[in-house]
Amino acid sequence: MTTGFARMPDAPAFRLAELRAPACLIEGGEVAADRNGLARIDLVIAEGRTERIEPAGMVAAGAMPAVDLDGGIVLPRLVDCHVHLDKGHIWPRSPNRDGTFPGALTTVAADREANWSAEDVRARMDFSLRTAFAHGTAAMRTHIDSVGKQIGISWPAYAEIRAEWAGRIALQASPLFGADAALDPAHMAAVIAAVKAHGDGILGCVTYMIPELDRALDILFQAAIENGFDLDFHVDETNDPAARSLEHIADAALRHRFSGKILCGHCCSLALQAPEDEARIIAKVREAGIAVVSLPLCNMYLQDRGVGRTPRWRGVTALHELKAAGVPVMIASDNTRDPFYAYGDLDLVEVLREGTRILQLDHSGPDWAAAVARTPAEAMGLRGAGVIAVGAPADLILTRARDWTELFSRPQADRTVLVAGRPIDRTLPDYRELDHLMGRAS
Repeated sequence: MTTGFARMPDAPAFRLAELRAPACLIEGGEVAADRNGLARIDLVIAEGRTERIEPAGMVAAGAMPAVDLDGGIVLPRLVDCHVHLDKGHIWPRSPNRDGTFPGALTTVAADREANWSAEDVRARMDFSLRTAFAHGTAAMRTHIDSVGKQIGISWPAYAEIRAEWAGRIALQASPLFGADAALDPAHMAAVIAAVKAHGDGILGCVTYMIPELDRALDILFQAAIENGFDLDFHVDETNDPAARSLEHIADAALRHRFSGKILCGHCCSLALQAPEDEARIIAKVREAGIAVVSLPLCNMYLQDRGVGRTPRWRGVTALHELKAAGVPVMIASDNTRDPFYAYGDLDLVEVLREGTRILQLDHSGPDWAAAVARTPAEAMGLRGAGVIAVGAPADLILTRARDWTELFSRPQADRTVLVAGRPIDRTLPDYRELDHLMGRAS
């Protein structure tokens, strides 16, 4: 069994000694942080829960079995608020031949029509969840392609997977379809029925600058209000500065006095606005109570791609400016081995590492670990997730890295993941398990 480097005592109570934890992710302990935002702590684990959080060395040695982590960074199990489990791992049978966004759209549509049976979707979702669990993910929100016959296939499959994974990964789902489909009453009725029957009280779509965008948004907001739904949008995933549907979403939220949660993903074109336009849009986003998630790996892969041409920008949104204005910001995995992103492994440690490089988070405050933990948990309404808290389950990621540069310089393949205080088997599923779905001989 692969559990990482740390062996836990076989005792109902034990101490994890000499840890470094991001202070922004600690609740219920009075600890001081260094200039990197890391606090040296000891944790007392009892009956699978965090019983005490103390400054390192304050828990009496010998009082209980102990594991000395020698200054290694500890994180809570992490929260991935924007993924696509229904698309995951279709690359071997449906690669994106030119790597472009239009190429991804057409390739996924063809694969969905040809291959997305309930059995196919379930198998790929389960494979992805086993991967994320092994890496240390506690909760995920997946988008579900919700068009035509797929509504009746993917949503029941998702509900079955969510029930099977309860207690290991907390799952949420949001429907995904183009904003123009919101104008079709029959489509909206089918989506709302699926969310009510199989979902988690979340409605959403992909927004872009169609002439009827405001009317489509009004329909979505009104449906969310009538049904008590939150909202989740894919927004302005383009390098066209004329794409400003984020501002239209903020205007709609204010117009409807919407009191639910709103999460907007991508928002790429915000980074290409004139300064005065960017400031105006961000101010509206904050006033409307919208949270924003950037998807740095996928957007860097897709945006500004052209054959024989070096890309000129990173494809990510104005995350620093949003955060400075008080907007809740986060980063997430997005797609995994599908035409929108050929790579990825639903590993939020990797996402934080690469997001730090792509978005230059490293010289802008010590609390960016919250972007894959506390902040997405709050955006998803998950109390107690994404933090190291007294009384909470001891769901932790233990590493040997003693500071951020050590953490981000290596994949942390030797990490130990604890669920309720016990190490899990971190063996990753073999891609060969999916060969029968890819047209390959096993």
